[in-house]
Amino acid sequence: MDIRVLGCSGGIGGPDNRTTSLLVDDDVLIDCGTGVGTLSFEQLLKIDHVFITHSHLDHIALLPLLVDTVGEFRTRPIIVHASEETVRILRSHIFNWLVWPDFTAIPDRDHPFLCLQPLSVGETLELGKRRITAVPALHAVPAVGYRLTGAAGSLVFSGDTTLCDALVDALNAMRDLRYFIVETAFPDAEHDLALAARHLCPSMLRVLLGRLVGTPEVFVTHLKPGMVDQITSELQTGFARLRPGLLHNDQIFSL
Repeated sequence: MDIRVLGCSGGIGGPDNRTTSLLVDDDVLIDCGTGVGTLSFEQLLKIDHVFITHSHLDHIALLPLLVDTVGEFRTRPIIVHASEETVRILRSHIFNWLVWPDFTAIPDRDHPFLCLQPLSVGETLELGKRRITAVPALHAVPAVGYRLTGAAGSLVFSGDTTLCDALVDALNAMRDLRYFIVETAFPDAEHDLALAARHLCPSMLRVLLGRLVGTPEVFVTHLKPGMVDQITSELQTGFARLRPGLLHNDQIFSL
């Protein structure tokens, strides 16, 4: 299983600031931010499953356009997996005929371009030899992260989260955890904002990593444009056993 970073920025501005999305092999997306726009039409046609962490626009921005672009050229619907709360939000506020057509009913309910399927924390989907499990997260809206497991171990993507005891417990229960991709949206000067928005800043990330018992490689994602240099500088000090690196566009992880 290969996992390619399509976008990992906390905002937009120029070709390098693409919001969150990971491509798993050639048929699965984890989140559907503006990074998906780098894929060709032929690549988009191959997407069968999309796993959404939460409903914020930087993580779902291109989902409506993806379905609209390829729906009529496919022989089966794109299946979107998300928490029950996120599915409800997508139905009510995105695919509602006002913001965007309801592609769960186009061309009809029996042959839709899109299926929305709830996925609970702890629930695992097996896609061939790949296993994708929803893990806990704590954000301003209902949110999950995802554990991706292949033959060579697991990668966990936190999605957007603040400090979360349940996530720490889940990570510490994994004996095959090789990679941990975790958000750090704000610098320490914006600690209060990070708390209010339920994101992380470097000092909070130090607390989270200090509670982990394993030794995964750690990569930081979702840095806010305009704050990247400050956050990056703060990530250089104060970390002991687990030292985070920055996630980059087009980075590939193999499991």
